[in-house]
Amino acid sequence: MKTGISEKIFGAEPANPPEPLIELKETTVTKLLWQAKVGEAEDFQFAPVVEAGYAYVASADGQVLKLDATNGAQVWHANAGEKLSGGVGVGGSLVLVGTQKGAVYAYDIAGKLQWKSKLSSEVLSAPKYFDGTVIVRTGDSRIYGINANDGSRKWVYDRATPSLTLRSSAGLVVDSGAVYAGFAGGKLIALRADNGKLLWEASVAQPKGVTEIERIADITSLPVVDGPLIYAVAYQGRIAAVDRLSGRVVWNRDISSLTGLNVEDGRIFVSHAAGSIYALDYATGKTFWRQAALKNRQLTTPIPMGSLIAVGDLEGYVHFLNRDDGALASRFKTNNSPVMAQMALINSTTVLAQTRDGGIYAIQIK
Repeated sequence: MKTGISEKIFGAEPANPPEPLIELKETTVTKLLWQAKVGEAEDFQFAPVVEAGYAYVASADGQVLKLDATNGAQVWHANAGEKLSGGVGVGGSLVLVGTQKGAVYAYDIAGKLQWKSKLSSEVLSAPKYFDGTVIVRTGDSRIYGINANDGSRKWVYDRATPSLTLRSSAGLVVDSGAVYAGFAGGKLIALRADNGKLLWEASVAQPKGVTEIERIADITSLPVVDGPLIYAVAYQGRIAAVDRLSGRVVWNRDISSLTGLNVEDGRIFVSHAAGSIYALDYATGKTFWRQAALKNRQLTTPIPMGSLIAVGDLEGYVHFLNRDDGALASRFKTNNSPVMAQMALINSTTVLAQTRDGGIYAIQIK
């Protein structure tokens, strides 16, 4: 009961200045392995991708870079020639980005443009590849299946949206032939990747409140697949575990998040919208621990790194927490620009962060 009341009060607080950082006695050593630079993100979200020893990054001014993940050396550079708003996706020997005007660009792994496909609206998240199909979500709530060989359209899924929604870079996850995506009103759907047919729809959170703003309960982050379950969390809503076969909600509880969650070894790690980090039991949602020292710091999605959890904030810090109890173990300052919502792992000891002003930082723990 106490936890429930705390979460309702904590989640309802208005935006405030970030909590000052406490003096930290570091128990983990961090160092900068390498850094690089790409263009600014502007109002969009970009996430670095690490694949087969290389890091891929993009920026709003049309730049796409392939870097050596061991030292940050540039392998190639491409320019789409128009403003990018979503990316990067890597798969099927393709590097994929989306534009503000609704185009998808596909480059090969040598940086040569293979095709361009025009869709109905801006692409605000990274395109994904699965079994010969590029799957793309657009800002008008459509999901497209595109032929990975030539960019031709295979299928499209369309759905109505409420009158007021959050403009977000909520993307999609593809796993075992199914596409999972969260929508406005706390809805989570599963589609067939080969033809776009709806498999099921589940309610992660129910809109509640008097005004339209109070009733926003959108899933603005990526769902996470873990074994037979898929986990999703809504803003001003709930976190839920959903059965992947049936769409049945196994459990849920009141936690709000904008940037999302990760799952590893029986634990869920989630960044609360107001700045706490939670570790939850994957089977029941019960709280193992909560770290509240980073209040109002607009935290990124937590990234598990062995015995630590990494999370970035709006002032360019990457914080490292002990996995077992949530205690702050170390912090690393990139620059004064916010860390983008999704970081990536180069390996179990190195995390890759992109900041809003285009800084790329490979941070290693010892």
